Amino acid sequence: MKTDWNGKRVTILGGARQGQAAARWLARHGASVTVNDHRTAEQMDAARSAMADTTVTWVLGSHPVEILDTTDIVCLSGGVPLDNPIVVEAARRGIPLTNDTQVFMETVPCQTIGITGSAGKTTTTTLVGQMAKTAFGDKVYVGGNIGDPLLNYVDKMKPDDLAILEISSFQLEQMTFSPNVATVLNITPNHLDRHNTMEAYAAAKQRILNFQATDDTAVLCREDPGSWHLRGKVNCRLISFGFGPIPSKQDGSFLSDGILHLRERGVDIPLLRGNQIQLRGEHNVMNTLAAFAIGYAASLPLDAMREAAVNFRGIAHRLELVREWNGAKWYNDSIATAPERTMAAIRSFTEPIVLLLGGRDKNLPWEELAALVHERVERVIIFGEAGEKIAAALEQAHGPLQKTVERCKDLEEAVQVAARVTEPGEVVLLSPGGTSFDQFRDFEERGEAFRKWVSDLS
Repeated sequence: MKTDWNGKRVTILGGARQGQAAARWLARHGASVTVNDHRTAEQMDAARSAMADTTVTWVLGSHPVEILDTTDIVCLSGGVPLDNPIVVEAARRGIPLTNDTQVFMETVPCQTIGITGSAGKTTTTTLVGQMAKTAFGDKVYVGGNIGDPLLNYVDKMKPDDLAILEISSFQLEQMTFSPNVATVLNITPNHLDRHNTMEAYAAAKQRILNFQATDDTAVLCREDPGSWHLRGKVNCRLISFGFGPIPSKQDGSFLSDGILHLRERGVDIPLLRGNQIQLRGEHNVMNTLAAFAIGYAASLPLDAMREAAVNFRGIAHRLELVREWNGAKWYNDSIATAPERTMAAIRSFTEPIVLLLGGRDKNLPWEELAALVHERVERVIIFGEAGEKIAAALEQAHGPLQKTVERCKDLEEAVQVAARVTEPGEVVLLSPGGTSFDQFRDFEERGEAFRKWVSDLS
């Protein structure tokens, strides 16, 4: 049921882009809005200036629980955990929780595609967006957890438009609406610093399916146990993707003899050769298979999907080639904020790798990555807050640290060390395995800083 916001007193926790989008939309639709952020007024000066044309009230510097005395609904930004004391107190008082994606899903007038997963969701969402834009142009909106929150555009959307959202587990925790096409790419250890257990994390991901109607479509990955396990929770049409054979009487995408195929109503249709995909790595073949399955579920034209897939060259901070310098290629994979993502990046190369590893740990296991590093990586340069944990995992994987491991206080120093030790023919790979929050605002800022420091090498 849609919420009537007129006269509602809404407290928004977090004043970054999601919070600002929610504040602007809610104020425009009659709510009395307060934005509360633990950052100081000085730190939030740019945000307040951007919102100067609204009636929003700001409470900054802390999260005082007294603010709940005049609150009907609490709207959470993605970075605000459920165990934050003010959120706990709101729940104790029975104050409903929402977020900008939930507000958008209550309001959106057109077909929606939602994509979640532990890895690959940004690449897949962007590729599906390119497929749809190739077919329908400016009738397509792409956003959610990437780019602009789509709440900024919902009031001008038309019934025959298409909205494509990347949705994080954080956003799914409050959602009671599901997209028309709901996709779970994979469920592997991630964000356990936020969710604490894999069971809680998987339950958050599952919520994207929980509220689908019988005429909606769920898209799951046959190769990933976490995703495929959810097929018993699907109450609508199921479409799948994966490398291996597709089950009989099921539509979806698969790989056979190096060619991506789509099965449509029992007919196998060749799509394109795997070597036509511009992106490096087996995981990006899987992302492309996912995109075709999602596009088919949303009735996108096949020719438009093919054209977009062949022309797609990826997005910034995801195995992005920054430059070739002194005979070595430098890649920016700052998006890799979990060890599993770093493992996929390592497997994308056959050249000797100088790996920049670090950042902030998310309470995830590093042992499997450490074993792969010993097997496939020439040199490791560790930086940032997670350094001790990473070093311990490397020691346990193969005895004492070898001479090929360097320790640095931060990423800038790691770049300088890499420039000193890297030899022609090697690949320098920033694929940290940890988040950026020990040094940067987000992975984009980290990737941009890496790009600048590498470009400045001379």
